[in-house]
Amino acid sequence: MRRITYVQTINETLHQIIEKDSRVFLIGQGVTSPWYVGSTTVGLLDRFGPERIIDTPVSENGIAGVAVGAALAGMRPILVHPRMDFMYYAMDQIANHAANWHYMFGGQLSVPLTVWAIINRGGEQGAQHSQALQAMFTHIPGLKVVMPSTPHDAKGLLIASIEDDNPVIYIDDRWLYDSVGEVPEELYSEPMGKGVIRREGKDVTVVATSYMVIEASRAAESLENEGIDVEVIDLRSLKPLDERLLFDSVRKTGRLIIGDGGWKTCGVAAEISALVTEKSFRYLKAPILRVSLPDTPAPASSPLEKAFYPDSDDIILSVKRVLQ
Repeated sequence: MRRITYVQTINETLHQIIEKDSRVFLIGQGVTSPWYVGSTTVGLLDRFGPERIIDTPVSENGIAGVAVGAALAGMRPILVHPRMDFMYYAMDQIANHAANWHYMFGGQLSVPLTVWAIINRGGEQGAQHSQALQAMFTHIPGLKVVMPSTPHDAKGLLIASIEDDNPVIYIDDRWLYDSVGEVPEELYSEPMGKGVIRREGKDVTVVATSYMVIEASRAAESLENEGIDVEVIDLRSLKPLDERLLFDSVRKTGRLIIGDGGWKTCGVAAEISALVTEKSFRYLKAPILRVSLPDTPAPASSPLEKAFYPDSDDIILSVKRVLQ
């Protein structure tokens, strides 16, 4: 099987699904600009034209309203937000409208909208261009939330998001764009709500999202040299969440660390910790630890960024702490 990068995978998937399904179109600001979306959209405009690759003015709420309306009318839009931070402007359309219409219409209509949200942190971009808001959207009923960490899942979950009849927040992280993996050429989908075990182990469970899966795997490889056996779980989907996989692993290891690239307070890690405490508390041999962002805005300084963003070293320290 071929090995291609994460960013090549997204580009290929967009080409294939837009060609296959006439209802699919891409809309958002900077959809043809590497400054905004990397090289994920190379060739789309030349191939499909401006009616299906729509570069818009800077008006997040307005663009989201257009996409929601198109979805209600039977299209399957992909709405891209090149920096997730600015989805705050579109919260009315996403949280009040897209998430609710299926329920408010008694199931007679749905909103098959894929909101492609890109986390574009690092590089001294500062607090307004570095936010990871997955917990906020996971909190909202009516939305599904996925965060692929590998090229294979980037394709499979993007197709699943587009094919789903309800709104999906598809979150990728530009820190993953250069990662390489095996990806089939044909179209395929990965089920939402199903995590995967990236590495089996018996001493500690590390559950992670997005780029933190890579950091967790690096930590597990390092700890193996010290005789510590770490199980790494890639959630892939935050809503729905694969509770069974999570609980089964905790029952096996008795120890849990959660790695997430969002803020700690009321974050994804907090929700997972609460779930395990409610439903698998008796299996725990040590307190649950969270490896997340500190509750401060992102710095605009490279040395401070190194301290701010969690990595494999933070996971290693947490593993050793729960084993003491």
